[in-house]
Amino acid sequence: MTRNVYLGDLHERPGVFRLWERQRNRREVHWLIECFAETLGVFLYVFPGVGSTLGFILGGITNQAGVSSIFQIGFAYALGILFALGIAAGTSGGHFHPGVTIVHVIFRGFPVSKAFRYIVAQIFGGYLACMLVYYQWRPFVHEMVDGLAAAGEEALMFTPNGPPGAFALYLPPGMTLGSIFLNEFVCSFFVGLVIWAAGDPTNIVITPALGAPCVALAYAAAIWSFAVPGIALNSARDVGGRLWAMSIWGLKAGGGKYAAIAALTNIPATIFAVAFYEIFLVDSDRLVTSQASEFARLVHGNRRLVSKDAPLAPDASTIERGRQSNHDSGKASIDAFEVAPETQQRR
Repeated sequence: MTRNVYLGDLHERPGVFRLWERQRNRREVHWLIECFAETLGVFLYVFPGVGSTLGFILGGITNQAGVSSIFQIGFAYALGILFALGIAAGTSGGHFHPGVTIVHVIFRGFPVSKAFRYIVAQIFGGYLACMLVYYQWRPFVHEMVDGLAAAGEEALMFTPNGPPGAFALYLPPGMTLGSIFLNEFVCSFFVGLVIWAAGDPTNIVITPALGAPCVALAYAAAIWSFAVPGIALNSARDVGGRLWAMSIWGLKAGGGKYAAIAALTNIPATIFAVAFYEIFLVDSDRLVTSQASEFARLVHGNRRLVSKDAPLAPDASTIERGRQSNHDSGKASIDAFEVAPETQQRR
């Protein structure tokens, strides 16, 4: 009978790493590691997107063509989501989005106390990403600020066309709060629908291997199509970035009433998207795909959760024991490639 093969069976890790793993995976400590993974995931999602946005704003202020583009920004966020999922999702479950964490509480029984920690970690990841991008771009940011002042266009500072607009989102000229709400809600519904479909184990088109690319492309498509009217899509990216902008430029970078729409609208839109999918598109009598079964086996087959001598394909009760052990120990229940970019990005 074929047995499970673990990483430790392939090569011996140095003793210091084995000791660290034993300490890291204790129940009292592991929640910190999961929060670290959520912070890292949002950081990886926001970091390239904000950098690309600053290039776009620099090109607009200095009239330099080709510095960046909406297409480049969308790709930067999409690639960031792919990297976030590929690097950090295996540790935390890959939420990377407060709205995704909240729907896991509502529809999957995710612990409320753990959800609060996840959301704080996600916002912190967005804040760190914006802070690092600012210092990498600092000379150019000052050049842009000075250029707006010299041209008598200080009014553009706290708009999508000013340097703070790369970190915190602001009301685009000509848009009303009502139109912004509609744009944000519809785009967040669209992204939320794709995120939940990517985690459906009966989905025969979006298999687990395609989940991350599909979520990333959903964010990119929303950015390519609706970034000009203005979208946030992810509270972690928006709140983290706004807090950093306020750290540099003070309360005037707060964004007013628009800030609440950008930060909060994606959450009810994501809840609505998941409820829509669960009501109209989920069927308990569908077969779980072989790819999803294998993915579940790998997720719930951790050596600490099942017997070392378990067969390659454990039955449903074995997977359920692993899932319950995950829940009891405070470890995230991992659904196939769900983010949140910006994540979020987003996922």
